Amino acid sequence: MTRIDQSKEHDTKVSLERSWQEMLAFLRLNNSDLVRGWFAQLRISDFDRGHIAISPITPTQYVYLQNHCTEAFVQAAQSVTGRLMAVTFSPPASMPEDRYGFGAIEQLSLNEEYTFENFVTGPCNKLAHAASVAVAREPGKRYNPLFLYGNVGLGKSHLLQAVCHEVKGKQPDVNLLYISCETFINHFIEAVELGVVQEFRHRYRNVDILAIDDVQYLANKDSSQEEFFHTFNSLYQAQKQIILSSDRPPNEIETLTERLISRFSWGLVAGIDRPCYETRMAIIRKKAKIKGVDIPEEVVSFLARSIESNTRELEGAITKLQGLAMLGDGRISMDMAQQVIPGRRNGAKELAIEQIVEAVTSHFNVKVTELQSKRRNKTLALPRQVCMFLARQLTRRSLEEIGGYFGGRDHSTVLHATKTIRKQIDDDPSLRATVEDITRALTGRANYLT
Repeated sequence: MTRIDQSKEHDTKVSLERSWQEMLAFLRLNNSDLVRGWFAQLRISDFDRGHIAISPITPTQYVYLQNHCTEAFVQAAQSVTGRLMAVTFSPPASMPEDRYGFGAIEQLSLNEEYTFENFVTGPCNKLAHAASVAVAREPGKRYNPLFLYGNVGLGKSHLLQAVCHEVKGKQPDVNLLYISCETFINHFIEAVELGVVQEFRHRYRNVDILAIDDVQYLANKDSSQEEFFHTFNSLYQAQKQIILSSDRPPNEIETLTERLISRFSWGLVAGIDRPCYETRMAIIRKKAKIKGVDIPEEVVSFLARSIESNTRELEGAITKLQGLAMLGDGRISMDMAQQVIPGRRNGAKELAIEQIVEAVTSHFNVKVTELQSKRRNKTLALPRQVCMFLARQLTRRSLEEIGGYFGGRDHSTVLHATKTIRKQIDDDPSLRATVEDITRALTGRANYLT
């Protein structure tokens, strides 16, 4: 190869690397929810005028990219190159075969970052974390089944996968299956259509650990519930570990049969709530360290104050900051942070608990100090519960933070108040009208049951 050829090859490699870094920056800014830490390991293996081939390293990465990322990568490639582009992902040489024809490789979709070491504990998730650690140490012997529930982005999937990583690290040959509930349902339907139900049952009932995410999707699926019931019994009787996650506790999953509700509660049902301010600060520091991002402490504090709902939003904000920094001098500033926080660019402010309390106390003609007192008479109990209910619905404060505002009450008191008011507004038209009036005065709308 001549010196000119070598120079051209070098220029091509530099151009490809620059294009790839620009694509990463675009993805971090515009698709932060999809971006994973291992994206930095990806490389462009083929690039011509209208096509880019990207090579993941592991089967896990390949499955994730195939299932979730094609459209986002196409947008990134077209933005960077300024022309129409197609993007494909090249399967690694170690890709396993599909044994039965209904998606066998999906069980490998574990996020490499979802380990116990990367999980931040706080008052909102201590029980769920401790139970998950115990299950990982002694699968099938402690808390079987383990049922984790909570809203989106609070760490349920992280803990499920952390158990899987921990067990596989100690027992590489363990027969472990981690899937979504939707995959279980689809596999069952496909197995019936293909006439391979016995193969399906053999696959699901002969594992050491079965971990299923989003089990609430069994709602209104009678046949799938029946099949899962027998799968559950088979594994439980064989002392195999079952781990489930849901966005709500078993008894709140619509149309779930009583026998499944009962079995889901045999082991331990542990809820995960929204993280408090201190926990959010710790989460941001941890996520930034994992991503190799240096975030000033004032920005950490700003993000923790501004994003109170879930971990996923915090991680998305960090990823967007990383993308902005890549387009500049690499440093993160407060100006950048203010750009990536939704609703803050135009000075919009989140509804405060104080505003809710003021509206409620004015309507019921009681004093704030009375609501924060230990008195429990009916004239105070109802407005106090309405305050807690609306604070839960209209702010992103955690149960602990809401309870703390009302005289240091614990999270169970807030949860009880929320459930009580929700039930009463269904049964009492007068109370419903009252809550709607207060909500409308605060937000301009009355759809408080979001």
